[in-house]
Amino acid sequence: EGKGPTPRAEDRHWYKDKKRSTRSAAPTSSRPARKPAPDSSGESHVVSGRNPVIEALRAKIPVSQITLQQRIERDQRINEIMQLAQKRSIPIMEATKPELDRLAGHDIVHQGVVLSVPPYRYFDPLDLAEKALDRGNALLVATDGVTDPRNLGAIIRSAAAFGGQGVIVPKRRSVGVTPAVWKTSAGQLSHAPVAMATNLTNTIKALKE
Repeated sequence: EGKGPTPRAEDRHWYKDKKRSTRSAAPTSSRPARKPAPDSSGESHVVSGRNPVIEALRAKIPVSQITLQQRIERDQRINEIMQLAQKRSIPIMEATKPELDRLAGHDIVHQGVVLSVPPYRYFDPLDLAEKALDRGNALLVATDGVTDPRNLGAIIRSAAAFGGQGVIVPKRRSVGVTPAVWKTSAGQLSHAPVAMATNLTNTIKALKE
């Protein structure tokens, strides 16, 4: 047997209770305002691989710590990493290979060294162009629709090799600077930095002017 017609919302007890509590509520509340959710983009990033780590240290980017694999075989690059870290008073930690795999990402070859860095700070495209023009003829590379971080890293590496002063990526439908980009670029982000454009078409028009 059916329960009869569905009662209207205003006839249900939860609706009446809600209206009653709304009327009785004070105009102002002493309850503290909810804090905004933490921004996931503020999390620290990592740079892995011996050459990218050396390039990052040479460029003096902000670093929180360096993690080396336990009982790592020291070569010239590892020695330079340790020397640069000592000069800048950067703490060096040791970890097992599985721990480094997790820290760097299981699809990244870290070569036994991982650098923890703050999120990448993108340049303004026009500021990047002005700095490049101050040094002579500006060569900037604008990318569109590049979603694979390894492709972006290869573009940055190639741009730096041909004397490019920077790479521009759109804010939407494009990969940003990730640990994989640092790795694939072989640390060339210090020579060909990345700028982010809100609207790539308008940015190119402004750069032409």
